Amino acid sequence: MTAAEPSALTRVEDRVGRITLNRPRAINALDHGMVRAISEALTAWATDDRVDTVVLDGSGERGLCAGGDIRSIYDDARTGGSASLAFWRDEYRLNAYIARYPKPYVAVMDGLVMGGGIGVSAHGSHRLVTERTRIGMPEVGIGFTPDVGGTYLLSRAPGELGTYAALTAGQLSGADAIHVGLADHYVPSNKLPALVAALATMPPDAAVTSVAEAPPTSPLADRREWIDACFSADTVEEIVARLRAAGPGTEANEAADNVLANSPTALKVTLRALRSAATLPTLEAAIDQEYRMAVAGLRSPDFAEGIRAQIVDKDRSPRWSPRTLEQVDDALVDRFFAAPDSGDLGLVPAPV
Repeated sequence: MTAAEPSALTRVEDRVGRITLNRPRAINALDHGMVRAISEALTAWATDDRVDTVVLDGSGERGLCAGGDIRSIYDDARTGGSASLAFWRDEYRLNAYIARYPKPYVAVMDGLVMGGGIGVSAHGSHRLVTERTRIGMPEVGIGFTPDVGGTYLLSRAPGELGTYAALTAGQLSGADAIHVGLADHYVPSNKLPALVAALATMPPDAAVTSVAEAPPTSPLADRREWIDACFSADTVEEIVARLRAAGPGTEANEAADNVLANSPTALKVTLRALRSAATLPTLEAAIDQEYRMAVAGLRSPDFAEGIRAQIVDKDRSPRWSPRTLEQVDDALVDRFFAAPDSGDLGLVPAPV
């Protein structure tokens, strides 16, 4: 991206509204300006007769979007600012709008798709992955919790695969993403130019069908039995105990290590959020809940510490507070679900 280029490119080409996230050096991490630009374009195109279909993709070779602009959020968290709250309010409203968008919305989920990247892609009507796709919600690893509608999507994955993905903070392949319900179609990356060309002359269903292939076998699907048995527990402590019971050298024991590397507070809040989201009637209701969690998370010591350890200093040795699962009591978790002083997000639930 040159100094003159915006961080989100929007234009109309051959009856297609094109949105390209344009911060390739940051793997197209979302900032507030990008969220506003996407929202403005979608709002204008919703009633624009020149636009039949919207396509979202990312600049560069590394991925669609690595998530939110963590550095700016880190500075906000350390200084007690409120800019992140304004960003999340607009971002989460955009996520809900994408899910209800009146025109086909084709998301090209090529390369890395993390956190906020899922929010602008996985709520679309046509969600495409490639052999290069690596998708995930790694928030518990930085002391935060899944947001952008992620708890709604993951809570509706087959069995406990969504719980596994959220608590281990791991990455999924494109095939995994389809199996879990975060994507719909597998398109080899070398066919993406053909897809864009097809969309100029075909309806999106036909265009996607013309280039899509059967996805490879999902590695995650093969682990379903032990994942369901372990991650169906009511508490994080019990999940870890069941994983450890599988014994050294097993995938389950490795998963326990991955879970325990994350923020104890974030793990407990996330598990409660997933169980709650599974019972909520709409995406909007889940996003409202996530906003309450995000407001509390911004003031949590684990959030700034997690970003410091993983992104800033990169020592990979976060000092969580509280340090253990057993020290995280229900009262602390409750705070993440209380209405914030700054006001709730207040999305109006769509009719069921």
